[in-house]
Amino acid sequence: MAVPIRGRTILLGLCTIAIAGACAQHGGLTALWSSPALAADGQSGLKLPSEAIFVAEVVALLVVGRLFGEIMLRLGQPAVVGQLLAGIVLGPSVFGLLLPDLHNLVFPAEHAQRAMIDGVAQLGVLLLLLLTGMETDVGLVRSVGRPAASVSIMGIAVPFGCGVLLGLYGLPDSLLPNPSQRVVTALFLGTALSISSIKIVAMVIDEMHFMRRNLGQIIVASAIIDDTVGWIIVAVTFGLARPGGLNLFALVGSVGGTIIFLVVSATLGRRVVAALIRWANDHLVSAVPAVTMILVIMGVMALITNPIGVNTVLGAFVAGVLVAQSPILTKQVEAELRGLVVALFAPIFFGLAGLGTDLTLLKDPTLLGLTAGLVLIASLGKFAGAFLGGKIGGLSRDECLALALGMNARGSTEVIVATLGLSVGALDKTLFTMIVTMAVLTTMAMPPTLRWALARLPLNKDESERLDREAFEKTAFLSNVERLLVAVDDGASGKLASRLAGLLGRGQALPITAMSLDASQRPPVLEQAGAGVMASGDRARLPGSEDDAVAVPMDVTERPITGSDPIAAVGAEARKGYGLLIIGIEPATTPEGGLDPRLAEVVKAFSGARAIVVARGLHRTDPVDGPLQFLIPTSGTGASRRASELGFALARASGASVTALFVGDPIDAPRSGKRRRAAAAEAKSQMGSDILRQTAALAARFDITATPVVRQASDKDAAILGQARRAGDTVIVLGVSMRPSDRVLFGALADSLLEGSQHSLLLLVDDSGIGLAG
Repeated sequence: MAVPIRGRTILLGLCTIAIAGACAQHGGLTALWSSPALAADGQSGLKLPSEAIFVAEVVALLVVGRLFGEIMLRLGQPAVVGQLLAGIVLGPSVFGLLLPDLHNLVFPAEHAQRAMIDGVAQLGVLLLLLLTGMETDVGLVRSVGRPAASVSIMGIAVPFGCGVLLGLYGLPDSLLPNPSQRVVTALFLGTALSISSIKIVAMVIDEMHFMRRNLGQIIVASAIIDDTVGWIIVAVTFGLARPGGLNLFALVGSVGGTIIFLVVSATLGRRVVAALIRWANDHLVSAVPAVTMILVIMGVMALITNPIGVNTVLGAFVAGVLVAQSPILTKQVEAELRGLVVALFAPIFFGLAGLGTDLTLLKDPTLLGLTAGLVLIASLGKFAGAFLGGKIGGLSRDECLALALGMNARGSTEVIVATLGLSVGALDKTLFTMIVTMAVLTTMAMPPTLRWALARLPLNKDESERLDREAFEKTAFLSNVERLLVAVDDGASGKLASRLAGLLGRGQALPITAMSLDASQRPPVLEQAGAGVMASGDRARLPGSEDDAVAVPMDVTERPITGSDPIAAVGAEARKGYGLLIIGIEPATTPEGGLDPRLAEVVKAFSGARAIVVARGLHRTDPVDGPLQFLIPTSGTGASRRASELGFALARASGASVTALFVGDPIDAPRSGKRRRAAAAEAKSQMGSDILRQTAALAARFDITATPVVRQASDKDAAILGQARRAGDTVIVLGVSMRPSDRVLFGALADSLLEGSQHSLLLLVDDSGIGLAG
C-alpha cells in the first residue's frame, strides 16, 4: 500500500532528526566530519553508543531501502531488488568509498555490533518464510509435486555441475585462498550457483501478484525443495571444509531428521497448531494473543529444524503452512504480519545481504570478465536444468520457459553460502563479491524475463476458474467467516437456530462455539452434534459431492456462561473473533411490536454480522425436523447479497429448494403518458432481471439453482408473504441493516415481517450498508 506524501515527509524528517541528534551528542555534524580520530582510523576514536549505532543502521537501511524500492517499482522491478541495491550503496562500494569515516561509524566492523542488526534481519527472514507458508496452497502444491520435484532436482544438478567444473578448471589460483583446497572451493561455488533463494523467489513472485498461479506455486514449491536440499549440500561442503572433515553420521541424521519433521508436522502438527491458536485466542485476555502464539510456534519449529542441520527457514515455512490450515484468524494474522515484514524486516534483511558487497574489487577488467562469465554460467545452468526438469515433469514448452526464467533468482541463500565459504577459508573476498554480484544481477533479470514469458502463457480454463473463484472468495461474506458463535435458548427459535447453525457449520466446514442462554439446558446444537450427525433430513450436502447426504464431522465447542449476566457473557465471547453470531431466543418480539428487549440486548452485544432466527409456522411445533424451503428477497444491495450467500449456503447444505424474489415498485405514471409508462415499466423490469441474473450467478457459485421471481408491488411485505404462501416456502432470508437509534431497529419491512409473517424468518443484520428495508 502506498504511503501518503505527508507520511513520507514525516518519516524522512524523523530519520533526519534521529541522525542529527546522534551526531549532536558528539559536537555536531561539523565536528563529526572533521574529527581527526575518524580521519585516522574508522575503528577507533569517535564512537557512538552501540544502541545509537543500531538505530542509525536501521534508519539508514529503511530510508535508502524504501527510496530504492520505490524507484525499482516504478521501473517494473520488485522492491526487493531496490533493497538489495540499497545495501550495496550503503556498503563499501559507494558509501564506504565516498565517506569511509562516516561509513565506519554507522556500519562498524565489530562482530558484536553487526550481530545486533543481523539478529533483526534473521527474524525478518523467519517472518517472510512464515508468510510464504501461509500463502502456500498445500493442495495445489501436492498436485504439482511431480514437476516441482523434477525442476528442483535438475535445476540443482546442472548448475551445480557447472559451478564445480568452473571451480576445478576455470578459476585462476589468485582467486583461491588455498589452492590445495580447490575441490572445497569448487563445491562452495557449485552450491552458490545451484540454489534458488526461497526468500527472494517468494518475495518477487508475491510482488508480481503471481503467487496464486499454478506456475507460481510450482516455482515456489521448487524453490522450497531447492532451499532444503541446498542446506544439506551446504552441510556436506561445510563438513569437508572443516578440519575434522565430513561427518557421515551427521549427514544421515540431517536427512532423516528432515523427513521425520515433515511427516510429524503434516500429521500431528496440524492439529496441535490449530488447537494452540484457538486456545490462545479464547483464553488469553491480552491484546492479539493469537499473533503471539503464532510467532511462538514459528520460533519453536525453527529451533527444531536448526539442530537437524537444514536451517531455521524450513521450520518457519512449515509453521506458516500449518497456521494457514488453522480454522480461525489466519486472514487477520496474515494482514497484521505482512505490514510489519514489508515495512521493517524485509528492507533490513535484503539491505544487509548487499551491504557486504564491495564492487570496487571489480575495477580490474580480468575480474569483471570473470564475474560476467560467472553470471552467464549461473544463468544458463539454472535455465537449462529447470527447463529440462519441467519437460520431465510434463509441462509444456512455454511453461518450461517461464519456469526456467522464474527459478533464476538467487539472492540471500547465495550470500549466506558465500559467507560460510568466506568464514572457513574456502572463498576469498573477491570471489565473495563476484557471487553476490551474480545474485543481484540474476534477481534483477527475473521479473522482466518472467513477465515476458508469462505473456506467452495464457490462463487455461481450470486455472482461470480457480483464480476467479479465489477472487470471489476474497470478498465474499461467508468465505471470510472463520467460525460461528451460536447463542440460543431451549425454545423453538433456539432449536431452529441450532439446526441452521449446524447446517452452515457442516457445509462451510466452520467451527462452532455454542452458548445456552438457559442455564439449565445445553445448547441444542450440542445435543444434535453429540449424536454424530444432524437430524436425518439435515445431513450436510458438500459442494461437488454426488451423494445427497454426507455425514460431516462437526467441530462444536460448548462455552458455559459464567456469572449472572448471560448477555454480557455472550458479548465477552463475541470479542474473541467470530465472523457470525446466530441468535435464537424466545420470545423474539413483544406484543406491541419490535424485538424483545432480551433479544435486542444480544444483538447489540456483537458488532459483526448477526443472524436472528425466528421460528414460525411449522417450525413452532417441529423446529428440528420441519421442512426447509428458502425464499430470499433480493434488492441488489450489499446487505441483500450477503443474505443471499447465507441462504444459498443453507440450501446447498440441506438440499432444499430456494426462490430468489425481486419486488419492484409499481408503475405510477399518467394514463396520457403511455409511452413514458411503457419505458418506465421496461426499465424497472430490466433492473429486476439484472439483479436476479446477478443473484443466479451467485447461486451457481454454491452449486445450486435459484428460481427467479419478479413482482411489482407497493407493499413489499405483502408481496413477500404472498410469494411464500404460494410456493410453500418455510424460511424467509432477509438482509437488513441497523438504523441509527438507541433501540434496535431494522426498518419498516423487517418490522412488518416480524409482526405478520407465518413463515420462519432469518434476518441477517449488517451494519455496513443499507439492506432491502432501506
